[in-house]
Amino acid sequence: MEELDYWRLCEELNIVQAALLVVSEEPSCAEYVEDLEVHKRPKGYEAAKTAICAGLNNFIFYETEYSKFEKESLHFPPVVDALQENHEYLSSLRSGSIKGVLVPELHIDVCGNCMGYMEGTIDLYKSTVNADSLKQWLSLKGFAANFFLPERVVEGMGFLDPAHSRYAPKLAAAVRAWQAVTDGGKTSPKQALDKWLREHAAEFNLTNDKGQLIEQAISDCSKVANWKQTGGAPKIPG
Repeated sequence: MEELDYWRLCEELNIVQAALLVVSEEPSCAEYVEDLEVHKRPKGYEAAKTAICAGLNNFIFYETEYSKFEKESLHFPPVVDALQENHEYLSSLRSGSIKGVLVPELHIDVCGNCMGYMEGTIDLYKSTVNADSLKQWLSLKGFAANFFLPERVVEGMGFLDPAHSRYAPKLAAAVRAWQAVTDGGKTSPKQALDKWLREHAAEFNLTNDKGQLIEQAISDCSKVANWKQTGGAPKIPG
């Protein structure tokens, strides 16, 4: 196993590490790469970094818009056309986003005093990227063969590629849910899988033409992905 392979164990990365891995560079140089002149940085690093930052910004925007839509729906149920339009809009935002946490840079004055965070900036080292979300984003962008999805893995995962001639949305949904939900927490795995599938329903055609959830399809997918067929929430040690 090569040194680079051990980075596959990381569930979260900072932006610099993630960008370096996207261009297949070992992140051991992450601490000083930003100190290098732009033309001396790894090939493709600047583009990858810029795209990842945009994806993280999209995620925050998506979360805000989704929360706003949910609140408005409680008080003013949207009409069918508006509901469909909102679901399509939110789905497009979701597909272009990368889950993570954006942290702004701190402003330090000439005397070394901390003056607070600087609006509109991104701390590349303190901001974090969810590795699984980054993998999905890369796949949607068509970057199938890279550090996160090496060719030897991608060859056997054509069923997850929307461009594949035999792509089956429900199959992809069940697999993606199984990959994403590793622990049901205080709920049963089935409930956790249902929740994930509802949140990503539009990505896998699990909504009707009015943008409403197709509960039967979601239930079918979660049953396939459920690794605990006996059901019930996990027992609390006593």
